[in-house]
Amino acid sequence: MVRPLAPFSTLSSLLTQGLAALALVAGACSAAAQDAPQLNLPRTELAVGMHRIEAQVARTPGQRQVGLMMRRDMPSHEGMLFVFEQPAIQCFWMKNTLLPLTAAFLEDDGTIVNLADMQPQSEDSHCSARPVRYVLEMNQGWFRQRGLKAGARLTGGPFAAR
Repeated sequence: MVRPLAPFSTLSSLLTQGLAALALVAGACSAAAQDAPQLNLPRTELAVGMHRIEAQVARTPGQRQVGLMMRRDMPSHEGMLFVFEQPAIQCFWMKNTLLPLTAAFLEDDGTIVNLADMQPQSEDSHCSARPVRYVLEMNQGWFRQRGLKAGARLTGGPFAAR
């Protein structure tokens, strides 16, 4: 027996309902992902002078978007290195980030271009002074306590063998 095809309006309505349901599920998954910090990113070891840093590496757009959101604490020797595909003016904000952080905007060779102290749960934008591909976030005060400023150079990780 051959069944007649459903009218186009019925198919269109079903498709619209299906897409709406998919959007709700995707939104719920995204919201759930932001309720917990990402702790299992790959890590790299960096150094600046005698100071060592263990940095999680955020390479994908999703990893960079979540960043250090929802972290309640972070050991003083740890941070997060954000890696972008192309140099550009990089701007960061602290929505859903609970820790006060300092962002170091870095040249391809690991030289600090500028530093920006960022307050928790703020939507204020903090940008690099010129195009960069790397940004390292550390607990606020980490760079200042070690006397590190623009011009200091990090080594290791993507800055090794340059």
